[in-house]
Amino acid sequence: MKKLQVLGPGCPKCIELAKRTDEAAKAAGLDYELEKVSELNKIMSFGVFMTPALVVDGEVKVVGKVPSVEEIKKMIG
Repeated sequence: MKKLQVLGPGCPKCIELAKRTDEAAKAAGLDYELEKVSELNKIMSFGVFMTPALVVDGEVKVVGKVPSVEEIKKMIG
């Protein structure tokens, strides 16, 4: 099972990243868990200081932008 985490305080870009990540994971047919991390200390523990960010299985894949569904599929595949 893939662990997908969207880091961010809940801003519109963070919400959009979560939506696109969910869509990409479903389209890829993945068995996954999507977690939204909004607590600042947890976000900083990943070494992330700009949101939104996407973390896949503990590895930060993107910071500060909202990639397309296709780009996210490549990151999580």
